[in-house]
Amino acid sequence: MSQQLLEPIMQSPLLPDLVKQLAEVVEKEAEARAKFLEELTPEMKAEFILGEVCMHSPARAKHLVATLNLASSLLMHTKATKNGRVFSEKCLVSLTRNDFEPDIVWYSQEKAKAFEPDQMRFPAPDFAVEVLSESTEHVDRGIKFEDYALHGVAEYWIVDTDSHSI
Repeated sequence: MSQQLLEPIMQSPLLPDLVKQLAEVVEKEAEARAKFLEELTPEMKAEFILGEVCMHSPARAKHLVATLNLASSLLMHTKATKNGRVFSEKCLVSLTRNDFEPDIVWYSQEKAKAFEPDQMRFPAPDFAVEVLSESTEHVDRGIKFEDYALHGVAEYWIVDTDSHSI
């Protein structure tokens, strides 16, 4: 897919200018991300997506109930099988370009054994869940879906509390 995107650009006489513009965008984004991570505190609910800091408001009751029910079930299963680690809400997943806070994540025991008690940034999970909100649906179905797949997240659930579907 990336070759399909790059081919017309590579054939363009504008290639050197486009590469320069992209390099400037990447550098500016890296600076903004470094500032985001430096200023981030455990109390904040924020993500860094495509160069922008996205602050999140408190969730609606239906969102909280769905998240708690799924996280509780996953936690019970994980404890029963003694295989892995579950985090809910404020787990900052740092990928190549973006930092997301999925509603629920699960890590295999192999990945989880490397975690430190004071760790605040985590790698791509094995399983991620996003409970839809009107304000974030386009991100959950868009860049998060694409980014999780790119980083090897084996399972990604999008929970729609209005249609009662996953």
